[in-house]
Amino acid sequence: MTLSGRRATAPATTFAALLAAVALALVLTACASAAPSRDGAPARAQAARAPVEKAIWGPVAMPDGSSAFPVYKQLKVDVFQVQLNWAQTAASRPADPTNPDDPAYRWPKLVDTAVADAGGQGIQVAIMVRGTPGWANGGKDASWAPDDAADYAAFVTAAARRYPQVRRWMIWGEPTREGNFQPMPANSKTGPRRYALLLDAAYGALKAVSARNVVIGGMTWTVGLVRPADFVKWMRLPNGNPPRLDWYGHNPFSTRFPKLKAKPYVKGLRDLSDIDTLHHELARAYGARAAPKLWLSEFTISSDRANRAYNFSVSRKEQARWVTAAFRLVNSVSYVAGLGWFDLYDEDPSVAGSLTNGLMTYSGARKPAFTAYRDAK
Repeated sequence: MTLSGRRATAPATTFAALLAAVALALVLTACASAAPSRDGAPARAQAARAPVEKAIWGPVAMPDGSSAFPVYKQLKVDVFQVQLNWAQTAASRPADPTNPDDPAYRWPKLVDTAVADAGGQGIQVAIMVRGTPGWANGGKDASWAPDDAADYAAFVTAAARRYPQVRRWMIWGEPTREGNFQPMPANSKTGPRRYALLLDAAYGALKAVSARNVVIGGMTWTVGLVRPADFVKWMRLPNGNPPRLDWYGHNPFSTRFPKLKAKPYVKGLRDLSDIDTLHHELARAYGARAAPKLWLSEFTISSDRANRAYNFSVSRKEQARWVTAAFRLVNSVSYVAGLGWFDLYDEDPSVAGSLTNGLMTYSGARKPAFTAYRDAK
């Protein structure tokens, strides 16, 4: 994450893998576009329920330096998402790791500001905790898991004590994306099982601080070194059980318009239109009655032009249609807790390859997607 608070984005070469898979899938499934929902009933027939939480990734400040949170309030954002980097916060080993006041900790001002400013606008915060300090993983880079999951658990304990008003905790981010979490060999059980240890330890720690804490695990994305379907299946503890969690996090990026399809568009991959399949896979892993709800942390589509991270784009009007359709889709089912959008505003257009995923332009003009997000339900 940069100083503005924007979430770190993926390199274009990684997203290109998704595009290649989608291109093939669209040919194979074009005839299925009119198929009914895999839930077996149209959305209008489903029981009324509270809307899913509207989440967002974005900056804590606007380009002019003013707080972004009044804008989030206008957008009717329920949850602001922000990263907390363990490696940067605890560069040296703390003597009392569960104590947020240990002198080794350097809590980031950005997160402090996000929690305070969000609270002032009645917006909840979800914190993603990632990045291992070298002292916890044998001197490797921050993408490598800690040698002892208890060290991570101690840190999230300290974080939960520093930010007691925060209830949603995401355990790492896109661990299946190359370079985000290691070890994560392609198409192997090794990574999911290592991640399971981290998640289960964090669950116990966060619940010990407050039973009200919501622990969000998995945090996969559409593709990955280990496909989502396999990650869910292989995410197991040494005793064979799946790790404890409250919600399952997933970033369901796609290049096809949001609509539940008859079949997943690529074997093992899970985009927004495949969330019912992902839900069924979680039910198999955790049991039908214990299947966790989905926290769809990050979804987006570029407008205007391709950029360094997404070589696929739509018009601004079409971007708004995607926003509306995405929220309509998740509100048509009972197993989604929240859907997040990335990002609030575009990057500086004078920079080559700048991102165009925002609800606003860099200059502050509101795109049609701004209104679509605000009115989404």
